[in-house]
Amino acid sequence: MSLLLSPVKIANLELNNRVVMSPMCMYEVQKKDGVLEPFHFAHYGARALSKVGMIITEAMAVQPNGRITDNDLGLWNDEQADKLKELVANLHSFGTKVGVQLSHAGRKAEDADVLSAPSALQFSSDYKQPQALSLDEINDIKNAFVSAAKRAEQSGVDMIEIHGAHGYLLDQFLSNLTNQRTDEYGGSLQNRYRLVHEIITEIRKQFKGSLWIRLSLTDYDDSGVQNSMDDWKQVAKWLENDGVDLIDASTGGLINKAPNFPVHDGYQTPFATDLKQSINIPVSTVGLLDNPGLCEYILQNHQADLILEGRAMIRNTNWLSDAARALHDHNFKPYNASYERGQK
Repeated sequence: MSLLLSPVKIANLELNNRVVMSPMCMYEVQKKDGVLEPFHFAHYGARALSKVGMIITEAMAVQPNGRITDNDLGLWNDEQADKLKELVANLHSFGTKVGVQLSHAGRKAEDADVLSAPSALQFSSDYKQPQALSLDEINDIKNAFVSAAKRAEQSGVDMIEIHGAHGYLLDQFLSNLTNQRTDEYGGSLQNRYRLVHEIITEIRKQFKGSLWIRLSLTDYDDSGVQNSMDDWKQVAKWLENDGVDLIDASTGGLINKAPNFPVHDGYQTPFATDLKQSINIPVSTVGLLDNPGLCEYILQNHQADLILEGRAMIRNTNWLSDAARALHDHNFKPYNASYERGQK
C-alpha cells in the first residue's frame, strides 16, 4: 500500500488516506447571501465519491464584509449553518471527513463597501483604501470567528481551518509588511500574533474536533522586511502550544508580487519541510502536486504529512483512482463496483 492512499491519524482525526481536497473559492453563490447552493452539493459530492480522505470547503467568511467577493460562502448566520449541516451529513454518508475554512478577507474583500485592515495600507491600485480597525472592531472580528466556529461544530464538521494565509486579514496582522499598528496588536512578532492567538484559544475552548491553520511562509518580498522563516517557526511553536493540530503550509498573496523563485511541481513543499523540522505537529503541503509519484516521494521522505490537492481535483474528480494505478496500489478501492469498472 502506498503512503499516499493509506490511513492516517491527525490528533483525534482519522482519515482514510492522506489526500485532502484543498479549499478553493468557486464564486458560485448566485444569491449573494453566503448560503450553500445546489452547485456546492454536486461539486463537493463528486469529490466525496472519489474517496478523498477529507474535503475542506472553500473559505467561509465570518462577516459579510469579510468575503473575498459577494459570491462567496459565509458562516455568520444560522441559515448558512443549517445548509452546511445538510452538506456535512451528505458528504459523511459517502465516507469522507469534512473541514471548513473560516476566513476574513480584510483589505482584499473585493466587493465590500468598507475594507478593514490592521493598518490603512492598500493592497494595490485596483482595491479600495482600507480603514485601520479599532480595538472594538478587532474584538468584533474575534467574536465573529468564534461564533462561526460554534456554527461549524453544530453542523457536524470534523475539522476547522483558520485562514491565516494568502494576504487575508489574519495574514495581514501577522506580517510587518501590512501591520504598522503601535498598540498591543502591532510591533513585535508576538503582538502581531496576538489576534490569531486569541481566536485559536477561544475556539479551542469549545471545539473538540481537529483545528488547523493555513499560513503563507513567504511573501515573495526582496526588501528584507517580510517575516523570516525563523519568525514563522516561532509562530508555528506558538500555534502548537495553543492547540493547533496541523499547519497547512502555503505561500504568497500578502502583497501584489509573483514568486521570486522558480515555480515547478511541488514548489511550495520546501517551505513545509523546513517548518516541519521545528515543530511536533503535522504539516501539509499544497501547490502543483498533480503527480502521484511526487506526492508519494514527499510522504516517504517525511517532507510533509498530508497532500492537499486543488486544481488537480478540479481537472479530474477521480484523481485518487488514477493515483492508485500510477502507484500500483491494489488496496485502494473506488466507491463501488461500477466506479471500479469505469477505471479499468
